[in-house]
Amino acid sequence: MEKSKILYAEDDETIAFLIQDSLENHYNISCYRDGKSALEAFNKETFDICLLDIMMPELNGFELAERIREKNTEIPIIFISAKALKEDRIKGLKIGADDYLVKPFSIEELILKIEVFLRRSKKTNAFPSKFKVGKYTFDPKNYTLQDAQNMITLTQRESDLLFYFIRNKNTVLKRQDILKAIWGDDDYFMGRSLDVFISRLRKVLAEEENIVIENLHGIGFRFSEK
Repeated sequence: MEKSKILYAEDDETIAFLIQDSLENHYNISCYRDGKSALEAFNKETFDICLLDIMMPELNGFELAERIREKNTEIPIIFISAKALKEDRIKGLKIGADDYLVKPFSIEELILKIEVFLRRSKKTNAFPSKFKVGKYTFDPKNYTLQDAQNMITLTQRESDLLFYFIRNKNTVLKRQDILKAIWGDDDYFMGRSLDVFISRLRKVLAEEENIVIENLHGIGFRFSEK
């Protein structure tokens, strides 16, 4: 079986050697010492997952992640950094990272997270690229809902949330599971954001009587199409 390809950006030579040495038996890993060279490699090659340090020359990890997300909204991104402040973690997740590991961490934990996101990515790629949502055709890659007359452009978060609902149609979804899947955390403020985005989706789909986003008090939500 062909090994999954990892783009790894880390400017600390010792840490880079240890992680690359630990992972190369499991994966095809390419290591870059600055954000600029990592971005150049990403633009030329195809990778399955990105591991990004934050404090790097040329482009830092946050800047690199933003550039990667401009080109690819689906590839898993894991930050691995010594920056342990909550603000840094939240910033990384808001940029679009899937997880944030604070150094030091165990290689076993890193491999576990890599495997989780690789499996999730493969499942996502198995879905069709477009979906019927009532009278609309939903294109999650371009954040659009389109019918015969109109096209509605969603925000990335609205699109991610609708895509998550579609993949889990007719299933009871706990609030904390939705928050961790879309926002990467389930704290109070992100919970309030979830309510706002669900309200927006309900307005967008208000004319679709057969589509229901049901609020299950104390549990979460259920997206269904009659």
